[in-house]
Amino acid sequence: MTTDVSSLTVLLEQNERQRDAAIADHQRAITAAEAASQQTEQLRVYRREYEQRWSAQFRVQGQIELVRCYQSFTERLTMAIEQQVHVAERAAQQVERALVALRETEMRCASVRKLIERRAHEMRVATERRDQKQSDEFASRAAWSNRPSAHGGSRLM
Repeated sequence: MTTDVSSLTVLLEQNERQRDAAIADHQRAITAAEAASQQTEQLRVYRREYEQRWSAQFRVQGQIELVRCYQSFTERLTMAIEQQVHVAERAAQQVERALVALRETEMRCASVRKLIERRAHEMRVATERRDQKQSDEFASRAAWSNRPSAHGGSRLM
């Protein structure tokens, strides 16, 4: 049973390494998702500022070529924002997947730990029973050896 516990200990160490890797993956996914969200927000802010700056310019003078350039750039900027929103959504999904994987590895670690505890408890109980049995046998033998014999054990002379 000792080899069983040592095998479980090796399994636990392996699961803990996998859990540690899952923690790192989850953290990287969170960092990537935060970066993607920040970039999305920066693009939105930039577009808002760009629109405000040029709308003031158009009030002063509105050359048609300039308006077309503005509209074209705004469309491309909007497409870039939409693309970045998709990147941010995929990053958020990756965070969720990494979290699920992390929870699974944590559950495996907890299960193996519980199994090790159960096996260690079983070993303690078996050892206690064996020790008790040996103690009972020793006491029984001691009682038999100290008992006077049935065929005239002690005679007085």
